[in-house]
Amino acid sequence: MSQTQELSGKVALITGSGKNIGRAIALSLAEAGASISINTRSSETEAQSVRSEILSHGGKAEVFIADITDPNSVKTMIEGTIAAFGRLDILVLNASVRREVKFIDMDFEEWRRVMSTSLDASFHCIKACLPHLIKAGAGHIITIGGDGALDGSIGKAHSSTAKCGLIGLGKALAKELAPHQIRVNCVSPGAINTTRPSHRTVRSTNAPHIPLGRYGEPEEIAAGVRFLCGPGGGFMTGQVIHMNGGTLMGH
Repeated sequence: MSQTQELSGKVALITGSGKNIGRAIALSLAEAGASISINTRSSETEAQSVRSEILSHGGKAEVFIADITDPNSVKTMIEGTIAAFGRLDILVLNASVRREVKFIDMDFEEWRRVMSTSLDASFHCIKACLPHLIKAGAGHIITIGGDGALDGSIGKAHSSTAKCGLIGLGKALAKELAPHQIRVNCVSPGAINTTRPSHRTVRSTNAPHIPLGRYGEPEEIAAGVRFLCGPGGGFMTGQVIHMNGGTLMGH
């Protein structure tokens, strides 16, 4: 593990952390010394692979299979985290549904699927984690947003709305939870190299429009999350940190 373990003794739960950005966040926070609760709804093999990698470097991690849209599953996951590690300091709300459907073709079921995974699940997770964060005396809640929340995106009216909702939730909670020294921030990625087919399409069509001339890597988003959770992010709360190579500025 890293010699700079600024999160030693802390415990972090990352939703949707079996692959892509969530996986990178889990590995980065583990490298910083945190014990990790890895969450996935169904990708158990991938989640166990993340755990094995953390353990191989001397870290601590457990896997929790849980549908975070179900409050009972969330409760069980949080109880398991406390039983395994004794505390909880960091909640990273990474899980989301990224489907492209034009609004004219979108039915309410599709709308609710995205809202449930981004907003309802965030409500359930924060409510279940909050007593433990307060008990710890300080903590971090970090949501993972996206450019579409502020810039719009064709075929993603539901996810743009949900991500915008996360920003509002984060700003409200940042003020409400500040007396408990709980910091609430949003990391908003742009086009990132992941395994999702939709992003492979983005990589092939939009690269010239990124001022930095390349796509971001999951590890770069993870580095932003790690910074916010560490000493350097101690005076930051209620913020949206854009990590997009310059595609969205001035918001």
